[in-house]
Amino acid sequence: MRRVLVVAGVIERGGKVLVALRRPEGERASLWEFPGGKVEQGEGERAALARELHEELGVRAKVGEEYARVEHIYPDLQVELALYRCALHEREEPRALQCEAIRWVERRELPGLPFCEADVPILVQLAEEPA
Repeated sequence: MRRVLVVAGVIERGGKVLVALRRPEGERASLWEFPGGKVEQGEGERAALARELHEELGVRAKVGEEYARVEHIYPDLQVELALYRCALHEREEPRALQCEAIRWVERRELPGLPFCEADVPILVQLAEEPA
């Protein structure tokens, strides 16, 4: 079974969290996720996340501390997901460059969206966190 290390950002603004909708084709199509992607060979997690956020959303972000780490086994893939708190640089506005859509969502609404299974354990944790 293929194993991948994925990094994703918990980006907050005004009490809302930024989420991205996967494209309608491919693996885990049309599911919501935290923006990010795979760590390439020889790349550090924080550097990979900064690169992925720039490629996917067209933004520069400061990657902060690790928020959570989850292991999940899909039928075709074993994923280690590392989430980091991130802050967008001033005047940076994210755009859906490599995803179907992006949305700022109230924390308490996160568990109600159809997310990739690997993200699900994080949703309740974020929803219950004090703002």
